[in-house]
Amino acid sequence: METTSIVSEPISSNEPRDSEFLYTLERGLSVLRAFDQDHPAMTLSEVAEKTNLSAAVARRCLNTLVKLGYVAHHDRRFLLKPKVIEFGSAFSDSMNFEEAVSPFLQRLRDETGDSASLVVLSGSDILYLVHVSTNRRIRIGANVGTRFPAYATSLGRAILAFKSDRVIHNYFATTELKKLTEHTMTASKEVVSRLETIRRLGYDTAQDELDYGIISIAVPIFDSERRVIAAINCSTTTSRTSRDEMIANRLDLLRETARDVEMALKRWPYLIHALDDAL
Repeated sequence: METTSIVSEPISSNEPRDSEFLYTLERGLSVLRAFDQDHPAMTLSEVAEKTNLSAAVARRCLNTLVKLGYVAHHDRRFLLKPKVIEFGSAFSDSMNFEEAVSPFLQRLRDETGDSASLVVLSGSDILYLVHVSTNRRIRIGANVGTRFPAYATSLGRAILAFKSDRVIHNYFATTELKKLTEHTMTASKEVVSRLETIRRLGYDTAQDELDYGIISIAVPIFDSERRVIAAINCSTTTSRTSRDEMIANRLDLLRETARDVEMALKRWPYLIHALDDAL
């Protein structure tokens, strides 16, 4: 873990072309990732536009995915088929998440009455790997595989704050900070200043930044060499608690849970390697 001040650092974009890199596979995966909640079914031209691929390349990718059973074609539109779930379930099943993480988050949920989650940094977003929910209605639904902008969440900032200065600079150089609510920080200098504070305090909170009525507190998860690999949180509605109460009543429990998760992860070193992102 680096504790130096967060500074700007130039990033070189002149990376050598990797002869072992399969660009065809990259394009095929980009086509799969193009489908989301806002784009459940798309025409060929829409897929090409969303992936920045030519129509010919997008067509070949889609036709291949149709033949493999991952994509369906109906009324000139393409859509994902249930078979794509195999990718996520294979990761979850092979990494022992249920044994390594879920029991501790379930205990945290039971002790606080809040939802509890574990996420990793994935590109510009946080990616939910474990989520233990409550029966209370919270307007933002989070499940395994859900993604949110890292800069607008306590979970994302809890991870970013303990990354190297170079990673942080690269994040802001490649991420568009969009206003999600009137409380969302969209000035990179403001977010960087917040990251400095998180490094000092060891936790972060968020209220009404991702959506109105949502409040959360998050702490980082480190590997045995004190490199940040994930973050966990408690989240609930602002009608249940305030930011000060969140810190007073949840922070110690959250830190205890983080220590338990870190100890459990030591039993599965390959899981730690899988969680370590390469942003």
